[in-house]
Amino acid sequence: MLVIWRKAGESIVLGDNIDVEVLEMRPHRVKLGIVAPESISISRKETKLTRAKNVTAAMSMDTGLIENLLSRLSSYRRHN
Repeated sequence: MLVIWRKAGESIVLGDNIDVEVLEMRPHRVKLGIVAPESISISRKETKLTRAKNVTAAMSMDTGLIENLLSRLSSYRRHN
């Protein structure tokens, strides 16, 4: 891991075409601006971790439970 000190208004360059600038600093937060080609995906790490957990949970779900729930929902709609 590379650790670099930057002040607001300063930036770093990743590769040849990704620019990360410190826009604002607060006591417990830093606002970053990222300029990158459209082909580069940028997302928060916690978003990727949550998605991975959701996919794992969905893959491990018993399909019989889903079929039972859909059947009950269909029956409920017919009666209401």
